[in-house]
Amino acid sequence: MDTEFNTNSKAIIIGMTDTGEKIPAASGRISTQPGTALEILEASKDPQKNASLISKVTRSGHNSTIEHTVFNLAFQNVSVFVEQFIIEFRLASFTVKSRRYVDFGALGYYTPRFASKSVQDRYTAHMNYLYGEYNSFIEAGIPKEDARFLLPYSLYSNFFCTVNAREFINMLYAMIYGRGSYSPELKALGISLYEQARGMTPGIFTDFETRRPSVPDVPSFDYKPDKELLESEEKVELLNYTPDAARSVARAALIEYSALPTAQIEKIVANSDECSKIIKKVIDSKRKRPLEAITFTFRINGVSLSCLTHFARHRMQSVGIPSLKLTDRRKYILPPTVAKNPELTARYKEAFEKTAALYDDFKALGVDEGLLPYIQLSGNTVDIVTTANGRELLLFTQLRSCNRAQWEIREYAVTMLSKLRAAAPDVFKYYGPSCFVSKCPEGALTCGKAAEVCEKFKIL
Repeated sequence: MDTEFNTNSKAIIIGMTDTGEKIPAASGRISTQPGTALEILEASKDPQKNASLISKVTRSGHNSTIEHTVFNLAFQNVSVFVEQFIIEFRLASFTVKSRRYVDFGALGYYTPRFASKSVQDRYTAHMNYLYGEYNSFIEAGIPKEDARFLLPYSLYSNFFCTVNAREFINMLYAMIYGRGSYSPELKALGISLYEQARGMTPGIFTDFETRRPSVPDVPSFDYKPDKELLESEEKVELLNYTPDAARSVARAALIEYSALPTAQIEKIVANSDECSKIIKKVIDSKRKRPLEAITFTFRINGVSLSCLTHFARHRMQSVGIPSLKLTDRRKYILPPTVAKNPELTARYKEAFEKTAALYDDFKALGVDEGLLPYIQLSGNTVDIVTTANGRELLLFTQLRSCNRAQWEIREYAVTMLSKLRAAAPDVFKYYGPSCFVSKCPEGALTCGKAAEVCEKFKIL
C-alpha cells in the first residue's frame, strides 16, 4: 500500500518473546493435560502442532492464552496522529520522545500523498510556515513546551511500544478495519505490522482476517451541540462518583485486612474519625488496593491535543478521547508565556486561524478525510471523559499537581483535586503532590518549595 512520500516512516517489530508460540500452546494444554507447568512447556516443542492448537483454542474464544506472547514495536518517523491513536490501547507500554524537552524544529513532518499537486504544494508550504514559527518562538525565548502548541499533527513522532498478542490484535483490527482505517497512514502501518507478526507467529494470526469484528468500531450519534450551553461549561466537571467514599474505602480495608464480621465493620465505619484513621493507614502503606473501591468520572473541557498524552499515560484511568473529526479548530490553548508578548500573541493566533482556514479549504475541495488530521495543531482542544478509582487518582494527583508537572495538566489536576475534596473530603484531604503525601521524589530536580506547596494543599 503506497500511501506516503516518507519511506522512513515505519512500524517495525523489533523483538518478541523468545519462546514464540511455545508458551501460548503450553497454556492451551495445561488445563486439560496432566503434568507440571514446566513438563507441559517442555513437551510443547513442535511448532506446527503449537500453531494448530493456538488457532483452535483462540477460535473457541480462549484468547487469554496468547497474552503470553509479547511484541516490542518501534515506530519511526510516523505522525503524532499515529502516536495518539496507538497510546489509547491501555494494555500496552509506551515510551515517547518528549515534546517538553526535545527541539522538534529540525525533526520534520509526515507528508501524505494528496491527489492534487496544488493541494500537495499548499500543504508543504503551510507545514514549513508552522515549523518556521515554532523555531522563531523558541528563538524568542518561548519554552519548547509552549512553542510545541504550534506544531501540526503531522509532526514526526518516534516511540516504542510493548504489547501482548491479544491487545496487539485488537490494535491491528482498529488500524486496518476499525476506527483508524480511514487514515491511509494508520492502515498501511497496521498492514505492515500484521504481515510481520503473521510471519513470526503464524498460529496466533492464522484466522486474523476471517475473525475480524463484524460490528461497528464505535457508535455514531446525530445529536448537534447547543452552542449556548457550550459557553457555560466549566473546565472540569465532576459528573459522577461513589457516594459515602470514606466509608467505602474503610470498609474495603477492614474486609481485606481484618477478620471482623460485617456487622462489626459497619459499626466502625459509622465513625468518621475511625474512617479517617483507616484511610491514612492505607495511603501510608504500599498496598493501597482499598482505594480502588471508589470511582469518580470527570468531563475535562478544552484539553489541548498535546495534553492528551499526559492523560493517556495513566493506564488505569478509562479515558474517552473523541475523534479528531470533532475537534473545533478555532479553539486553542494560549500559553501564558506567549500571552505576555503582544507581537507573539498576534502571530500565534494567526497561525491557528490560517491552519483552520486551510483545513476548511481542503475539506471543501474533497480532500480525503483521512488526511485532514494532519492539518490540526497541537494547541487545538477537545473535550474528554475520564473515570478513575481512588488509587489511580492518588498517583495522578501526586504526579500532575507537582510544581514540576507541565503547567496545563497541572492546572487540570489541581482543579480535579479541589472537586474531589468537595465531594469526599475525608478521603481526598490526604491527596496532593508527592511532597504533600509523603516526600518529594525529584532529587536534584526538586522545585525547592516543598514547605510552601504543602501549605497550599492543606487549604486547597
